[in-house]
Amino acid sequence: MKVVLSIKPEFANKIFDGSKKFEFRKSIFKNENIKTILVYSSSPVQKVIGEFQIEKIIKHDLETLWKLTKDFSGITEQYFYEYFADKEHGFAIKIKTKTKYRKPKCLREDFNLTPPQSFAYWTKQEIE
Repeated sequence: MKVVLSIKPEFANKIFDGSKKFEFRKSIFKNENIKTILVYSSSPVQKVIGEFQIEKIIKHDLETLWKLTKDFSGITEQYFYEYFADKEHGFAIKIKTKTKYRKPKCLREDFNLTPPQSFAYWTKQEIE
């Protein structure tokens, strides 16, 4: 089983160029067996552009989370605190390894999913 995350194109691209090694979330999926994230690059791209393996998921108060992740956050401190404005703690998914697809995939045709607001589980066989 994998999870599909909707990620803004600028941040999705930073994951695959290596400048963003943490993906931040206000809430996280409950299934602890998830090891792979499918990256859905949201509008205007609207394609699954690759996937990454999860090294670990970090949960902390915002100050600690920023201190632990800021060097490879791929975002500014201001953006970080604006994103988590109404939260006391946040989650950072640490990226282990990543694979960018040669040809982006269609979420509906290739995965039979609609774009998730936060995340969606996907339980089909590997696609080529």
